[in-house]
Amino acid sequence: MRCHGYRRIFSNFVVCSANAETYDVDKMYREEEFSRLEINLAGCLDNYRYFRSKLKSTTKLLVLVKANAYGHGAVEFAHLMEDAGADYLAVAYPVEGIELRQGGVKSPVMVLTAGTDSFEEMINYGLEPGIPNLYTLKALCKVLDKRDVREFPIHIKLDTGMHRLGFMNDELEQLFSFLSSTDRVKVKSVYSHLAAADDPANDEFTLGQISLFKSNADMLSDVLGYRPMYHILNSAGIERFSEYQFDMVRLGIGIYGVSSIPGRHLTPVASFKCKVLQVKELRVEDGTVGYGRHGKVNPDGTVIATIPVGYADGLDRHLSCGKGWFTVNGHRVPTIGNICMDMTMLDVTGVDVKVGDTVTIFGEAPTVTDLAQILGTIPYEILTSVPRRIERIIVK
Repeated sequence: MRCHGYRRIFSNFVVCSANAETYDVDKMYREEEFSRLEINLAGCLDNYRYFRSKLKSTTKLLVLVKANAYGHGAVEFAHLMEDAGADYLAVAYPVEGIELRQGGVKSPVMVLTAGTDSFEEMINYGLEPGIPNLYTLKALCKVLDKRDVREFPIHIKLDTGMHRLGFMNDELEQLFSFLSSTDRVKVKSVYSHLAAADDPANDEFTLGQISLFKSNADMLSDVLGYRPMYHILNSAGIERFSEYQFDMVRLGIGIYGVSSIPGRHLTPVASFKCKVLQVKELRVEDGTVGYGRHGKVNPDGTVIATIPVGYADGLDRHLSCGKGWFTVNGHRVPTIGNICMDMTMLDVTGVDVKVGDTVTIFGEAPTVTDLAQILGTIPYEILTSVPRRIERIIVK
């Protein structure tokens, strides 16, 4: 059983394959105060099946596990996706791909932002770079020349309107000319990125991106003399434009349980939980709570619960002073005072709370979307803000 920094919970036990020890979960939770990000295995697979159902049987599915698998734990989540049947994985940077290989991941791995400084390592670890410009392509081919490597797999990125990375229309002729002059690379796929697939108000723009992509990809195929895989759909695109799935799609935030369609509820995969460290009953004369004395004790007294999670654990400080809320024993409880680096205080007045009770930072309630709305941001930021010091646990 693979662990890779996770603990897996099956039934009522935590199993870590690294040392083959088995723990009684209830006993462990009573005796240890620790914060954890629980990964719902069944929910992950439900989401995978949902997106897979949108696709033809011949369409390949690439799953993004960049940014530590959107905060869920890259190596173990990559193994889950391998087991589920994903055809490709993708990361942002070479170091992330190297981590996957060192963790035993065997699937093809695409590196979206390959840069120009890590081609030797990418060759050694069998990582496939995304190529957004001629400079990067020529730099790669110099390394391939030196190593006498031919037909190294690459992925050509076209800029169809995102205007972040990729070949623009007026750069295609030079690209075609260079590709025609070398056998050092083999184009495995050509791809582009949709800028606003989740927004119906931009559907005309999205369809224009898809049309331009198809046209330019076809020209590339004609030059190559073979047809690489085409892919442009992201999670929102799979849900809203599945008729343009081409040969492969890229599944990112959707696999983690966030849908682009209002009212569509995917299964949340991650639940951020911790335990109550201490409960205090404060009287009005005790005055205030926390740094800066911004938490005010009510005239009739306030009961606070302190939890071992702070802004160093990804808990945005803008959730301080009652702006954010979490759940304990089925009750919504607001923050009180300023969130600290490693701890946060909650106002649990009127709620039956004791030391060791579980607090949900996000999961079913509040959801990552709830917190994102409070903060005026997107769920991606909430998920990727949870640092590696928070233990990831796979719950079956």
